[in-house]
Amino acid sequence: MQSRGSSARLSGMAFRSRVPTLLLSMFATFASIYVAGRLWQDAQNRVYLIKELDKITGQGQSAISVDDTLKIIACREQVKKLSALEMELAAARQEGFYLKRLTETNGTHSKKRPLVVIGILTRFGRSNNRDAIRKAWMGTGAALKKLENEKGIIARFVIGRSANRGDQFDRAIESENRKTNDFVILDDHVEAPEEYPKKAKLFFAYAADKWDAEFYAKVNDDVYVNIDAFGATLATHLDKPRVYIGCMKSGEVFSEPGHKWYEPDWWKFGDKRSYFRHASGEMYVISQALAKFILINRSILRTYAHDDVSVGSWFIGLDVKHVDEAKFCCSSWSTGAICAGV
Repeated sequence: MQSRGSSARLSGMAFRSRVPTLLLSMFATFASIYVAGRLWQDAQNRVYLIKELDKITGQGQSAISVDDTLKIIACREQVKKLSALEMELAAARQEGFYLKRLTETNGTHSKKRPLVVIGILTRFGRSNNRDAIRKAWMGTGAALKKLENEKGIIARFVIGRSANRGDQFDRAIESENRKTNDFVILDDHVEAPEEYPKKAKLFFAYAADKWDAEFYAKVNDDVYVNIDAFGATLATHLDKPRVYIGCMKSGEVFSEPGHKWYEPDWWKFGDKRSYFRHASGEMYVISQALAKFILINRSILRTYAHDDVSVGSWFIGLDVKHVDEAKFCCSSWSTGAICAGV
């Protein structure tokens, strides 16, 4: 009796141990079937989507991706723009120095890019010089507007504020400007001989921010300019994106404090104490890219005792084309000269 009871118990235990194994096998089988079904369904969905995309695009089995197609379209647009610019440049060369290129379009109104913005750096008590320039080449009122509209040349006198803000000097400039409307008044600049280089820097920054021109020029208020020859010369340099034009020179660095041309930072220019090559300060021109460079970096650009040396120093480490233009040497009139100092 004990033997038969033991055998029954062993048989029951064996049966119970086979039930979980059977259930586990069935679960694994169903899971495999489920996973396989989902993978097959996903594959079918992808095939369907690809076919629908081919129907929409009409490309069938295209070998060109969407990104490649967009790049091709962009290249074609650039080719069209380049062709249009080449035609406009050829027309400008036939007409003279003024490039009639449209840079901004708003509905039916379009704006021409100026050829050059001229900043005539002046000081208090120099109204006679300014009047002489207005009569000689700059013009006033309608003549000044005609210079801008027909030749693309914008000319403004540039001056700062008096150390005693609102005094007779400031009032005199404001009164003159109400009559002529041809000043750029730098509110953040205080007029002083030692601050002249900073004044040039602020002018280029201001002009680059206000006017979208091809070139920007600095001129002293005792220089007379042949405006037609000036514009024609600049037109020959429109193909240079980063250009610095002037009567290039060097010169001695003076370390004696009492000297007229004393340079406080004389020790930075080496043992021979000679300035690097730079454009003479009577008149020089920079292209738009360089003016934008000054605008962006004006807070960290170092100035020296003279504005021409300061401007030249900013371009030494840049990829800039220096053009030594003899026509910009304003010491005296000569054949083909652009300017003359008085």
